[in-house]
Amino acid sequence: MTISPRITPSLLAALLVSGMSGETRPRAREIGLAPGILRPGPLNAITDVAGVRVGQVTLQDDARRVHTGVTAILPHGGNLFQQKVPAAIYVGNGFGKLTGSTQVEELGVIETPVVLTNTLGVWQAGEAVVEYTLAQPGNEKVVSVNPVVGETNDGGLNDIRSLPVRREHVLEAIRAARGGPVEEGAVGAGTGTKAFGFKGGIGTSSRVLPAGLGGYTLGVLVQSNFGGILTMDGVPVGRELGRYLLKNETGDGSLMMVVATDAPVDARELKRIARRAMLGMARTGSPSSHGSGDYVIAFSTVRQPANLLADEALTPLFEAAVEATEEAIYNSLLKAAGPNALPLDRLREILRKYGR
Repeated sequence: MTISPRITPSLLAALLVSGMSGETRPRAREIGLAPGILRPGPLNAITDVAGVRVGQVTLQDDARRVHTGVTAILPHGGNLFQQKVPAAIYVGNGFGKLTGSTQVEELGVIETPVVLTNTLGVWQAGEAVVEYTLAQPGNEKVVSVNPVVGETNDGGLNDIRSLPVRREHVLEAIRAARGGPVEEGAVGAGTGTKAFGFKGGIGTSSRVLPAGLGGYTLGVLVQSNFGGILTMDGVPVGRELGRYLLKNETGDGSLMMVVATDAPVDARELKRIARRAMLGMARTGSPSSHGSGDYVIAFSTVRQPANLLADEALTPLFEAAVEATEEAIYNSLLKAAGPNALPLDRLREILRKYGR
């Protein structure tokens, strides 16, 4: 669903943005791209991690060149300030704005929804997250809130200087958050993004460990707005399409990665898992360029684990983080419709050429 940013809060209630972008485009597995060895969850989405919710508001106004939005990720449906979750943040390249990162680094918890939006919408989003948190029953005496808000710069497709993202859009994205399927492509915070010289957007994927390795689920959601030499399942797609880093693309932009798991891990272990998401980014052909703000926000839904996983047991989760991040990026590109979208017919030809 697309809306004008002039829409009233009452009409915003219709915005559970659940998959109405018009053109139907495939996910990675629908064209034979299935990175790694681990199986995905039932939805192949971050919401395969029990309790995790996603809400999105998409702002589209062609007349005003507004193409942006908000994506909110909630670790659970309760009072996050009162029921904080273990968390960590890893900075792959710090050319960006990620509010709340120092407190997460210091205390090892997240106490608010995680919100993604555009670069100049970060402060409005932060204000909305504070407003939402203060209004939660039980928070009547709260005087300090640490909103976690990330961004990518969609100024190439969106009139970012008009500051179209407002507090009510962020609040609606949070309130609209649900489990279940997650819309991907040019929606929410991915509405105006670009990746590898093509249309980028929101993408998600998940992995489930075998029962003998704990049976834990790990999910990833990305907001792709970065570049490099697009590589899919080892195939040099960007080179074949003639659009890539150092030829006609700077590789700058940003990539926000949100990692969720139900494994019993603490902040230190989550930081180790978060680092591996960057390897998934690298697999897609990105060097994490100078002007790319590449951040990973990782959390566990197990708030007070009785027994933490031993470090020696983390390797399967590392693999899950790499695989799910890689596939989430593919999904963000494949599902993004509109001008300059990744050409599907040519992509299929290229994959066949390389025996995929």
